[in-house]
Amino acid sequence: MYAVIKTGGKQYRVAEGQILRVEKIEGAAEGSNVEFAEVLLVGKEGETTVGTPVVAGAKVTAEVVKQGRGRKIEIIKFRRRKHSRKHQGHRQHFTEIKISSISA
Repeated sequence: MYAVIKTGGKQYRVAEGQILRVEKIEGAAEGSNVEFAEVLLVGKEGETTVGTPVVAGAKVTAEVVKQGRGRKIEIIKFRRRKHSRKHQGHRQHFTEIKISSISA
């Protein structure tokens, strides 16, 4: 069984037991459970249910494995012959979750 969920402005195809990184979920401590109510599609063997826009009564439960920050991304803007440059870095926050159950 698999599902397509929406969180953090992105859509993810998930299955039970899968571990994935999503945008940071505020207030979710490590070891706690999180429910995703925005389930866009639920697929079983041989049949799929597509929501309009969400599947009624469907939810995905996940356990928070860890909260963290991704690797650093370097942003460099350099203008040749102008004696001008800009150097900046960014680390995106993420939440790593493990899908525990999908119910439709």
